[in-house]
Amino acid sequence: MDADPVHARKRTIYIVGHKNPDTDSICSAISYAYLKNQINGGNSYVPARAGHVSAETQYVLKRFDMGVPTLLENIGTRVKDMDIRKVPGVRSDISLKKAYSLMNDQSVFTLPITNEKNQLEGLITINDIAQSYMDEYDSAILSTAKTSYRNILETLDAELVVGDENGYFDKGKVVIAAANPDVMEEYIDEHDMVVLGNRYESQLCAIEMQAGCIVVCLGSPVSRTIRRLAKERNCAIIITPQDTYTVARLINQSMPVSFFMRKDNLLTFRESDYTEGIKEIMSQKRYRDFPILSKTGKYVGMISRRNLLGVHKRGLILVDHNEVSQAVDNVLDAEILEIIDHHRLGSLETMSPIYFRNQPVGCTGTIIYQMYEEQDVEVPAAIAGLLCSAILSDTLLFRSPTCTQMDIKAAKELAKIAGIECESYAKKMFAAGSDLATKTDEEILYQDFKMFEFGDFNVGIGQITSMSEEELNHIQTTLFPYMQKVYQDKNVDMMFFMLTDIIKETTQLLCCGEQAPELVQEAFQKKVENGTVTLPGVLSRKKQLVPSFMMAIGEL
Repeated sequence: MDADPVHARKRTIYIVGHKNPDTDSICSAISYAYLKNQINGGNSYVPARAGHVSAETQYVLKRFDMGVPTLLENIGTRVKDMDIRKVPGVRSDISLKKAYSLMNDQSVFTLPITNEKNQLEGLITINDIAQSYMDEYDSAILSTAKTSYRNILETLDAELVVGDENGYFDKGKVVIAAANPDVMEEYIDEHDMVVLGNRYESQLCAIEMQAGCIVVCLGSPVSRTIRRLAKERNCAIIITPQDTYTVARLINQSMPVSFFMRKDNLLTFRESDYTEGIKEIMSQKRYRDFPILSKTGKYVGMISRRNLLGVHKRGLILVDHNEVSQAVDNVLDAEILEIIDHHRLGSLETMSPIYFRNQPVGCTGTIIYQMYEEQDVEVPAAIAGLLCSAILSDTLLFRSPTCTQMDIKAAKELAKIAGIECESYAKKMFAAGSDLATKTDEEILYQDFKMFEFGDFNVGIGQITSMSEEELNHIQTTLFPYMQKVYQDKNVDMMFFMLTDIIKETTQLLCCGEQAPELVQEAFQKKVENGTVTLPGVLSRKKQLVPSFMMAIGEL
């Protein structure tokens, strides 16, 4: 029965926020994935995260019994996104002729050699087979290759009338008996394979000289006497309809591919390898085909350079950001389908028109809630809890200058659905997120850290919020020296970190970079002393700090 065409077209689309995700980024991804799965059954929408989940967000997810989204650090296409050709593996004991026939039937140039566990043992190419025909081998090559009688019978379209077809010709050389018996005695040795005709005397001579096998051409019958003598002397008898010339031409094609295959230093790729990483390797090698292995090392199929052209980009929807510097790694290698955001327009470009929704509100969660209403989809209590948490977090319980009446209205409606009270719940959420005593300086610095491009300047800005002035002061004493060390190692022009006191509605700004004090002076008319400055009323990175820096950067 044919596969369901609808199911066959089903595609996994990841919905992800920015690196170092905050509560809005995580909750919006989960909530939007739920909405998309309700209104679009053609694809599977999966919420994802591009970094570590903060303590605040962990509290929210646990409070509403939601799992942590899958980690998606790199959206670049992988080998498994390519059209892998399912060339079946063959055993190492098949003949060259059989291998060549399989290549013709399948229109391939390379055959993978696998064992009974489907592990790759080697490769044989059409060039390897051609080379085997052109190379000059001595007459003992057939036995050196330990050729099975089964292969010989198949290659010569022959019948074994005496002997074991499961045996091997592994001693002696191949001899064409074109002379009289008295001459034959001079060049037939023990264990040789003798190719001859229907002459009784020649057959008898070969057996008496202890030949290991005689090949009778043109389908000539073999007498019972010869058969009996051959059996007594352990000499196999093969009868083939081919003439002597054809047998001489074909016999080496019965050798097993194991004798010619490449088995050392095989260049293989894994299904999980990123195509960006294998492109250069493939371009440097003259191989036509490359075998692909699964994560457990099993053979999967083959790819060539041509398959790179038809790679299937992974589907992606971005929430809460629209800048390349903040996005998951290799975002430009993905097929971006939608962007839902509430920040300034950034540097991200797409290959074709997409659905882009950007509104001047305090939280992406507010936009997602609007979309639930527009699509007339009921908001489950748990989803309502996530969206409300996102709004409370991003607007600092409606204290942030980014907060709008739309945010307040949405949060209150969602709180009713979720069964929570905004102010008391927000205090618990902020307290969970402010538990920074057990965190390292590195964890604190990158908890909510974003990169921005201001003209020719690359600027990194991090932020934490707390309801405890004492906690923020303690963090500052160790974080600033660590931040200076990171600045020296990073390829950035300036770094800033906002220590935001929710209760006092103020930010202590830590500054690194030769021109950082000048930028702060120009933007806020405040003097930086010992790498820090107090900014009363500044709570929002997006609404206050970044716009002020953008306006001032041109004056540097």
